[in-house]
Amino acid sequence: MTRQTERNVIDLLQAQHLEIKRLFAAVTQASGTEKEDLFHDLVRLLAVHESAEEQVVHPTARSAIEGGGDIVDARLAEESEAKQALADLYDMGVDHPDFDTHLQALADDVIRHATAEETEEFSRMRETMSEYELSRMAGVVEAAEAVAPTRPHPMAGESAAANVALGPPIAVFDRVRDAVRNWAKSS
Repeated sequence: MTRQTERNVIDLLQAQHLEIKRLFAAVTQASGTEKEDLFHDLVRLLAVHESAEEQVVHPTARSAIEGGGDIVDARLAEESEAKQALADLYDMGVDHPDFDTHLQALADDVIRHATAEETEEFSRMRETMSEYELSRMAGVVEAAEAVAPTRPHPMAGESAAANVALGPPIAVFDRVRDAVRNWAKSS
């Protein structure tokens, strides 16, 4: 059985929402190098998750569900704000005295956003789309995540077209930067 048929896109994204919540809590509890590592894990997951949603999920929801345009526009606005806040936190660094306060504000916003997606967007997609369509979308989301940037890039935009055009080159840069950071830490 392939991964695509094991779960559908909504199950995949909701599992990622749970992991995002877990990482927010873990970053808050950690200190030192562990906090920095967990924060980098959180940044990476948020970046690839949102990029894939913007490329695959939101365009599908916009056309597949009643009122999809308004729902998606609200989620995209939230994602834009979160990208900027995440980029600011990344630049600030985990040792900054205001980091924890800003992290908590971002966590609250991201959790509200995830809840809105699950209740307004995902639930309507589940009602409107077939299980086969939702399962196929999981594979497409996983493919989009594989080539997505691993950092927030607020200036890149939230549209599917912007993510498709700019995502892969930015992702290569991000992955090289990740590799250099990991190599430097291990040396």
